Amino acid sequence: MSWFTPAAPPPDLADDLVTGWTARIEGGHRLVPDGCVDVLWIEGGRVVVCGPETTAWRIGLPAGTEAVGVRFRPGRAGPVLGFDAAEVRDRRVPLEDVLGSRAQRELAERLADAAPADRLGVLEARARRWLEAAPPRDPVTAAVTAALTRDPATPVSALAGATGLSERQLHRRCTAAFGYGPATLRRVLRLQRFLRMARHPGAPTDLARLAALAGYADQPHLSRDSRALAGASPRTLVGR
Repeated sequence: MSWFTPAAPPPDLADDLVTGWTARIEGGHRLVPDGCVDVLWIEGGRVVVCGPETTAWRIGLPAGTEAVGVRFRPGRAGPVLGFDAAEVRDRRVPLEDVLGSRAQRELAERLADAAPADRLGVLEARARRWLEAAPPRDPVTAAVTAALTRDPATPVSALAGATGLSERQLHRRCTAAFGYGPATLRRVLRLQRFLRMARHPGAPTDLARLAALAGYADQPHLSRDSRALAGASPRTLVGR
């Protein structure tokens, strides 16, 4: 994605942020669900919270529009910003709807006044302030994310057992933190695992082998999830 430039977060933010990023948007782009929540500034003064997605969505702005954002790890943005992730699922909402108009106005003004090269640093500094005031990390959601990262085929029953919750309790806890239950989170993280593996230098080109390595039952399983979550075949996604 030549229009999108990721940047590793500062070490003190790395446990909470996947990445920071800058972009110069050129037309429309399809974005694939990744379980994360982004807070982004768009040239013109908008600051937006992009909730966790269950299907791919397209971003389309006038060519050359500048943007900058930070991407929270799955399950982290809700506790930090004080919202139930299910309420912003598949939505892009103004920051003022989450933190109030004053927070929106102050951050938008700081970002607009900053030099383009400094904007990501301004947004990361604000994220650091949010994190300093946030409650401790929920050990249940942290355990779920860690388990699915290690083994994306982990059954929901095993996740519930590992956290000491019933499956119903786990579903409620995950929906509030991630925006959806553990089964959907598993599908999203498994597809992202496939994409990382497929795009790695020297990765196998055989989709059936990649599907097995990523935790799918077989290649048709991968294809079904790819079309349902991303609206495209696995090979098309890898090409993008």
